[in-house]
Amino acid sequence: IYVFIITLTTSSPHLGFHLIPRLSAVVPESCLLIVVGLLVGGLIKVIGEEPPVLDSQLFFLCLLPPIILDAGYFLPIRPFTENVGTILVFAVIGTLWNAFFMGGLLYALCQIESVGLSGVDLLACLLFGSIVSAVDPVAVLAVFEEIHINELVHILVFGESLLNDAVTVVLYNLFEEFSKVGTVTVLDVFLGVVCFFVVSLGGVLVGAIYGFLAAFTSRFTSHTRVIEPLFVFLYSYMAYLSSEMFHLSGIMALIACGVVMRPYVEANISHKSYTTIKYFLKMWSSVSETLIFIFLGVSTVAGPHAWNWTFVITTVILCLVSRVLGVIGLTFIINKFRIVKLTKKDQFIVAYGGLRGAIAFSLGYLLSNSHQMRNLFLTAIITVIFFTVFVQGMTIRPLVELLAVKKKKESKPSINEEIHTEFLDHLLTGVEGVCGHYGHYHWKEKLNRFNKTYVKRWLIAGENFKEPELIAFYRKMELKQAIMMVESGQLPSVLPSTISMQNIQPRAIPRVSKKREEEIRRILRANLQNNKQKMRSRSYSRHTLFDADEEDNVSEVRLRKTKMEMERRVSVMERRVSVMEREGRCDGEGGSV
Repeated sequence: IYVFIITLTTSSPHLGFHLIPRLSAVVPESCLLIVVGLLVGGLIKVIGEEPPVLDSQLFFLCLLPPIILDAGYFLPIRPFTENVGTILVFAVIGTLWNAFFMGGLLYALCQIESVGLSGVDLLACLLFGSIVSAVDPVAVLAVFEEIHINELVHILVFGESLLNDAVTVVLYNLFEEFSKVGTVTVLDVFLGVVCFFVVSLGGVLVGAIYGFLAAFTSRFTSHTRVIEPLFVFLYSYMAYLSSEMFHLSGIMALIACGVVMRPYVEANISHKSYTTIKYFLKMWSSVSETLIFIFLGVSTVAGPHAWNWTFVITTVILCLVSRVLGVIGLTFIINKFRIVKLTKKDQFIVAYGGLRGAIAFSLGYLLSNSHQMRNLFLTAIITVIFFTVFVQGMTIRPLVELLAVKKKKESKPSINEEIHTEFLDHLLTGVEGVCGHYGHYHWKEKLNRFNKTYVKRWLIAGENFKEPELIAFYRKMELKQAIMMVESGQLPSVLPSTISMQNIQPRAIPRVSKKREEEIRRILRANLQNNKQKMRSRSYSRHTLFDADEEDNVSEVRLRKTKMEMERRVSVMERRVSVMEREGRCDGEGGSV
């Protein structure tokens, strides 16, 4: 009943936020939803009822998976893979730095007698630092999608918020166990490092397995199109539950599952199924995000709270200081290895965009009731969340405008841009091959070739894995246009042996539909790869060169093939014109009779 009431109360603010431009330009939607939650929680408490609390099981099993699946399924692969090294540094080393920096300084603060928290030990402070150190993907998505920041900064902060889940989960479980045991040995630290790799890589492996299963299943759904979207959601949720059941990273599993399944599933399913998946995921994630922020506000009213001014304010300050120091220090090292350097403005937005959210609150709520600092930790976590979402979330847009930070292009890249991007990728792959350097583009080329040769044959139905040839496609378009010319009377009744296409006045070509434009884009991109594979035997080598006779033979064969192809096309056109002329004579004789 409470969920139904909350959903109804969120409908009007959700619509009003997008209908009032002045409101959306000042206040982020997440802030408005938290305020609505505070009002709903206060109203429930006034009428004498107990406000519902954001239960951790409800959050992790029902509300969080749709948001992560939507982010993973529509993850921009190219920017993510190009910056994956930087993202991993921020997600792993940055989160470790924040956790130990905050935990150590908070422990030093608690040792001061005037603070009144002398009973707090180091492991409890490190546990709290691991909870509030991670950047929250829900809060980042809610704010960064509204300010339209450039793609580099967005993928850095958003990628970090997705991948630091493994670090947060491992640190949380380790410090919780260490707090119960009371002693930590060198072997425990080593096992903790091993546990991190098991949790993160295990989640990726589970997600990839379910992604391949979803792609393989979609091969056989051509006769039952109605259930195609169901398999996408089913296998994704199974990947998340399986990972959580084995104490692996469920977020990593969802991301891996969405990234792996998407290219193969979209090649098998119908266009209507693709539209259903797209809009249902967006709707599902939007509803989950709304309920998360509403429940966050309601849970704040529900309590219980334990307030300590020194501890709470110091926590907020340390969150900002540790984030700034971590970004500046790591960027100084990262820029030594990056071609495109992170500027001072980019570093500021990355540091300022480290928002905390419902994941931190849910992890704090998972603490046992017997934990002596549970209420104080929850109060400090809620304060940090409110500060980052309200203060940083509301001021990041004016700061982006003030610093003139580059924003994201709203227009879709043209065909020319995509062709030249693919061309540069193949060119850099060739340069790496000539230099003998096995870099990013070399391994990307190897992976694409393996995917096209082996994986697509098993995961894509029928002959869809074979890309259509560019020449065949344009031949089909040219033939269709020629038939239209003959029917309209623009071609002469007798077709000469050689046609000068410059003397023919074609009809106005109709506007290309979006579906046909996407088909042309896909063919143009694929044929760069096809042409490269065909010319691979003649690629440059420092040890072997073509002789002049070989080059002449190749040119002669190519010229002969071109001549034969042109003669065949002319003969086809002559036969079509003669057939049309005979049909016209028959129609004329019938009319005269």
